Amino acid sequence: MPLITPDIAVAEYFRLTPIQKDALRKMGIITLKDLLYHFPVRYGDTAEAKNIDSLSKGDSAVIFGKITNLKASKGFKTKMTMATASVEDESGKIQCVWFNQPYLAKMTPEGAMVRIEGKVSQRRSKEEETGAIYFSNPKIEVVDKLPIGVGDSLFGDAGEAHTLYPVYPESRGITSSWIYHAIQKLFKSGLLDNMIDVLPGHLLVKYHLPSLKTALVWIHTPLKRDDALSARKRFSFEEIFIIQLGKQQARRAYEKHPAFSIETNDIQVHEFIKRFPFTATEAQTHAVETILSDMRREYAMSRLLEGDVGSGKTAVAAAAAYAIITSRPPKGSLGRLQVAYMCPTEILATQHFESFIQYFSYMPIQIGLITGSGCRKFPSKMNPKGWTDISRTQLLKWVESGDIHVLIGTHALIQKSVKFKNLAFAIIDEQHRFGTAQRAKLIRKDTIAPHLLSMTATPIPRTLALTMYGDLDLTLLDQSPVGRKPIITELVLPDGRDEVYKKVRTELQAGRQAYVICPRIDEPDPDKEQVLNAKSVKEEARRLQSKIFPEYEVGIMHSKMSPQEKDRVMGQFKSGEITILCATSVVEVGVNVPNATVIIIEGAERFGLSQLHQLRGRVLRSSNQAYCYVFTETNSVKSIARLKALQNAKNGFELAELDLAQRGPGELSGMRQWGISDIAMEALKNLKMVEAAREEASRLILEDIELYKYPDLKHVVDMSKKDSHFE
Repeated sequence: MPLITPDIAVAEYFRLTPIQKDALRKMGIITLKDLLYHFPVRYGDTAEAKNIDSLSKGDSAVIFGKITNLKASKGFKTKMTMATASVEDESGKIQCVWFNQPYLAKMTPEGAMVRIEGKVSQRRSKEEETGAIYFSNPKIEVVDKLPIGVGDSLFGDAGEAHTLYPVYPESRGITSSWIYHAIQKLFKSGLLDNMIDVLPGHLLVKYHLPSLKTALVWIHTPLKRDDALSARKRFSFEEIFIIQLGKQQARRAYEKHPAFSIETNDIQVHEFIKRFPFTATEAQTHAVETILSDMRREYAMSRLLEGDVGSGKTAVAAAAAYAIITSRPPKGSLGRLQVAYMCPTEILATQHFESFIQYFSYMPIQIGLITGSGCRKFPSKMNPKGWTDISRTQLLKWVESGDIHVLIGTHALIQKSVKFKNLAFAIIDEQHRFGTAQRAKLIRKDTIAPHLLSMTATPIPRTLALTMYGDLDLTLLDQSPVGRKPIITELVLPDGRDEVYKKVRTELQAGRQAYVICPRIDEPDPDKEQVLNAKSVKEEARRLQSKIFPEYEVGIMHSKMSPQEKDRVMGQFKSGEITILCATSVVEVGVNVPNATVIIIEGAERFGLSQLHQLRGRVLRSSNQAYCYVFTETNSVKSIARLKALQNAKNGFELAELDLAQRGPGELSGMRQWGISDIAMEALKNLKMVEAAREEASRLILEDIELYKYPDLKHVVDMSKKDSHFE
């Protein structure tokens, strides 16, 4: 018999129908290893099973019994195909009905012992006040014994009879029962003996983790819940550990490059900060001091600046840039050191270009802007206080000669044609919007590695930051600028809509502007379920323009528009041509429009708390009082309580942690982009586990950066780098 290995295709090992093959592909199950790593979402307990005579209408129940009279038929009036059967235990008998599943009659043997799980319904009867109860479309699984155990025990006949049974994610054509029995077959095949455990043995001992073989058995067929938890802990730790190894490798490799050691004049830097049009917060001052300390080292800084909405990240970046461009290149080289500032959109790049002009206009500093639309330079020869359009060729020539000291731009910054003379500092705004490869292109533009400052306004839980930005040190800006008024947030139920429009009109009449955020771009299909209905940008903009605010210009912006279209609309809103901007969450990371003081968020229950907080931050851009009206149609007490947290939380970090605790990692806004499995997501609720994985990975890489002592682990880490899309 040929050796069974984890990389064998499922379709080669099992006889599958085309529907099953398609279902497995959609679930990401291609190889036998993929199937083994398709973990249960929960566990049922046969000890909680009910007797048939205790069932009543509306119950969600599990029963075990003997199935008889299983047959396929058609409804008399509806002509709908169905399967029907009777299930009997020692207390009574109940009928089961499966609509549009006639094949069940062929798949289940007459007289088999089965486990039935589903909702108990009741027939309407003209003759009687109440009709007979029955199971409608229940899950069915053939079992070997009643009432304990599902299938053959992995632990042998003498082992403890287990009452837990796994419930797996399903897809049309592949049921939880099919997955369970397929995995039992793999267990009996000897495949587990051919699986390589990549976790070093000393870590298994230190953290009391089961071996790979034991963990796979425990997660699929646990004797007790503690076994399942122990297995999940092992797989969570393993995935976070592998991610951290890749991150720590990248960090150590980057630190091997020589970097410009910046001997800053702290007094001059603080004098520069005093020129800001606002008083720097303690958090900003601390962040600047930390960055300056990093830059004094002989290897490159790698730091993430995570700042709440309106916390002043750009000012911190400007202070760090000042320290760079007032330092001289080594070995008596002429000119100044250079700064590159990469932004995700043209309009943001332009905004930062204008901000840097304000910060540095009193100094003999040359600032360039490069985007897909063109290039600019400050100062202009004709107007020393303004900028001028220049050719791309001329700008690139000045960048290469070192005459441009600060270059701000979009992805255009990382093109091969952009060459710096002395790039000493790279700033990346909205870190998560750029991929790892894009970031690498920017920071490797010189043989001397530039100091790197990544920035994000996206509030993310500390555990996620430690995991996904494991190659970066973390600094938080958790204070708002002095004098900025807290935003007034109001949760609005359907009957309060008209009153809110009156308040908004008052702001508009005072010359202010407003955002209206909708969950959808287009109107939903009226034939679909009501739960899918939500306000759309296009229809809401028409309604606001024609019925609510006809005297004001209403614009629209959404993700299906081209970058040029979005920039054009945002520019019109910033200039005041558009008074009300109706948009999707595409404005979540957006432009500074100080005159916008009102934001309405429709269907707020559809957004995560962190995302709501970011949307709200669009109007937290001036000293004017700002207002956020959170519209919801939900009647859920839990959802309303969650939305009320938006009114009370001190900052976005607090909301991100609350989202993680309440909704789970998989529900956090944008979390799926990180490419982490569901089971590793669970680790994000466990700070100690994440810190332990990070510490162990760092220790291992310091000893053996290429992991030569652990070839199997090295292979897995290398593969994870290829498959990942963390940023």
